[in-house]
Amino acid sequence: MLIHMQEGMNGFHGGSPSDGHHHSIRTSLAEWENARRFQLDFQSFFVPLQPVSESQEGDAAWLRSQMSRIIQFIKDWTLPVSIGTGALTYLVFALTPALDGAGGFFAPFLNEALPLFMFLVLYVTFCKVDFRKLVPVGWHFWIGIFQVAFVAAVVGMILVIHATGRTLILFEAVLTCIIGPCASAAAVVTQKLGGDLEEMTTYTFLSNFICALLIPVCFPLIDPCAGMAFWNAFLLILYKVCMVLVVPMFLAYVTKHWQALHGFYQWMIHVNDLSYYLWGCSLLIVSGTTVKNIVHADVTAGFLLLIAVLALLLCLIQFAVGRYVGHFFHSTVNAGQALGQKNTAFAIWIAYTYLNPLSSVGPGCYILWQNIINSVEIWQHGRAGQHRK
Repeated sequence: MLIHMQEGMNGFHGGSPSDGHHHSIRTSLAEWENARRFQLDFQSFFVPLQPVSESQEGDAAWLRSQMSRIIQFIKDWTLPVSIGTGALTYLVFALTPALDGAGGFFAPFLNEALPLFMFLVLYVTFCKVDFRKLVPVGWHFWIGIFQVAFVAAVVGMILVIHATGRTLILFEAVLTCIIGPCASAAAVVTQKLGGDLEEMTTYTFLSNFICALLIPVCFPLIDPCAGMAFWNAFLLILYKVCMVLVVPMFLAYVTKHWQALHGFYQWMIHVNDLSYYLWGCSLLIVSGTTVKNIVHADVTAGFLLLIAVLALLLCLIQFAVGRYVGHFFHSTVNAGQALGQKNTAFAIWIAYTYLNPLSSVGPGCYILWQNIINSVEIWQHGRAGQHRK
């Protein structure tokens, strides 16, 4: 057929069929081969040249299964993973001479990143809050009373025995673990545990003002060198409270009710556990800072261990007392988090600024214990939910 077609073409051009006979066959065969090659290339985009074997499918399924298990492990144990990663990262930079320059370069960025993460955690959390429900309830009053009573007991013991030296450092470490306000992220954990977000958010706000009143009164009594005038300290702490708590609440209210931001608001609230993982990032930075304070502490390992043990005892006592108070109001989870979970980043700052810097190891250890407790509670809550299904 190709020969007849070529003869017709030769006749049209006026040439003899025999003149271009061999050339025309080669040309037609080349065109046919190109067309066939194009067809194969086109099909290769849609049909694999070789079928996938059963062993390859099994390997891919195993890999997907392992990745799913790793992701689930990180979700279940976000807090200890963040603590371990922060501590390990600092130790790597501190113990590797070649990384000294890199550590100095990143330090200012990390110092600025911590308040930013705290701000974002609150902002995302408050975007999910019904502001009409932010009203005090009964357990708020009793948890506040217990916090004030614990602080008064510690300060009274310091004044009675005239504590000085390392004894005073121990008491200051204990005091910072008690006087610190309720953690801003406590609402995040409470939500994960099925508690009432609005009640926790309300108490977080109240707790910061209790702390703002207690610190200027107590610190000058136990450490005259602190040199804080009442109103100066009050305004300084109030400023920090407003920047961490009030500003993100105001912006969250605007975001939630301003029509122009409705699309962004809907996107943000539908990102699962966003504030929880932002909190994990802030915990990573705080953990690294805590390890730094411990490494540079000019005391024996036994003294640091004693501070860590005292922080553990305080953590267990405050969670237990909070849960005990809460069960009278059917708010066990909320009250336990309110009294037990402290804003340790804030506590570390006030200890380092107004007291002996070594006392900051107390809240630095407290953050480890409280978040281990939180991780166990979150894991137990998730497991109980799976059993109910």
